[in-house]
Amino acid sequence: MGKAMKAFRGGIAAPHNKHTENCATEAMGVPARIIIPMVQHIGAPCAPLVQKGDRVTVGQKIGDNDAFISSPIHASASGTVADVRPILYAGGVEVVSVEIETDGAQETCPDIRPPATDRESLIKAIRESGIVGLGGAGFPTAVKLSPPADKKIDILVLNGAECEPYITSDYREMMENPGGIIEGARIIMELAKIPRALIGIEANKPEAIRLLTDTVKDDPAIDVVTLRTRYPQGGEKQLIYATTGRRVPAGGLPSDIGVLVQNTTTASFIAGFVKTGMPLIKKKVTVDGSAMATPKNVEVLIGTPLKDVFEFCGGFREEPVKIIMGGPMMGVAQFSLDNTVIKQTNALLALGAREVALKPEIVCIKCGRCVSACPMGLLPLYLNACMERGLFERMADDYHVSDCIECGCCSYVCPSARRLVQSIRYGKAELRKLAAKKK
Repeated sequence: MGKAMKAFRGGIAAPHNKHTENCATEAMGVPARIIIPMVQHIGAPCAPLVQKGDRVTVGQKIGDNDAFISSPIHASASGTVADVRPILYAGGVEVVSVEIETDGAQETCPDIRPPATDRESLIKAIRESGIVGLGGAGFPTAVKLSPPADKKIDILVLNGAECEPYITSDYREMMENPGGIIEGARIIMELAKIPRALIGIEANKPEAIRLLTDTVKDDPAIDVVTLRTRYPQGGEKQLIYATTGRRVPAGGLPSDIGVLVQNTTTASFIAGFVKTGMPLIKKKVTVDGSAMATPKNVEVLIGTPLKDVFEFCGGFREEPVKIIMGGPMMGVAQFSLDNTVIKQTNALLALGAREVALKPEIVCIKCGRCVSACPMGLLPLYLNACMERGLFERMADDYHVSDCIECGCCSYVCPSARRLVQSIRYGKAELRKLAAKKK
């Protein structure tokens, strides 16, 4: 069992709140309806391939885009397309979505079959499977497996850190399917011609470390690395530095330093896909929070309404003040329980008043805690000041706002309760608007 080579600077010691770590995953049934948005990935949105009245089957492709950075989308249940329309999602964005009235038959698409395993065919098939980074980022996996010819990748890093509080869905995958994770790692290594793999797992998951270490004990090409338990250890740049000692340059990519990063659950999906040919249609999701009656880990069909997932877990024991998709640090608050599970959903949190109580925001006291906590070495207090004064271009030119990973550490430690990460997100949005106007 390897030890982490380096510890990244900054970060926070957030409470773990891993209440569901010993909750085996329960499979949820087919809901009466599913709503599948055509944007569930970084990159170009998909165009729907079906229309109202069409019958669809499990695994059938219902959305796609020819763009290099995109990922097709598939029906997770059989039934009839009830509607294809724009739906408002969190963040105030309307996304074209396919609504399916399910029939409960779960008839499989006749085109589903295991893919060919030669390199070119398999990478194309992985693209067609709809797989994206399942740790939350949603970057199309096939793109990562096709780095530029001048980029020599010599290390695969599998991300098993799962550093956000509450979330245990990746941990359950490591405990329930360690063989699939290792098999997926070997497939990725063969496809990308990578000689070595490191699996990074935080020290607060000793059983997963032990299990995966036992699984790879006879494979000298794969090693398990114990990571310091500190948020955001699962951040791509932080993880790479901790496991390899290499630093991704500002504005650069992991491929610039010979590293490919994949989530552990992404690797296990690839192993299953090679055997069955079934595209990405379901997700393992942690359901937790003080408002939940029975926190669980649940296997859910993509497109399942949030209210159905919460009802499967016994409903609410108190009225939730906030519903978050993802973790409390980087997750997205939801305005409606009609919103649905998507590819990147790894947790649903129903938080009570005590967990989300907001302190009043007061003036910055220049204590520097946000600077010490920032894992990217930025100056959040000055980014916030620039945003308040409308100096958006200075945020980019002088304070490198594009390097911010929006981890929330600055807001977490601020004694003045400044909404630092929110102001940075706002500044980034304004910069995108300015860039669009210049074009």
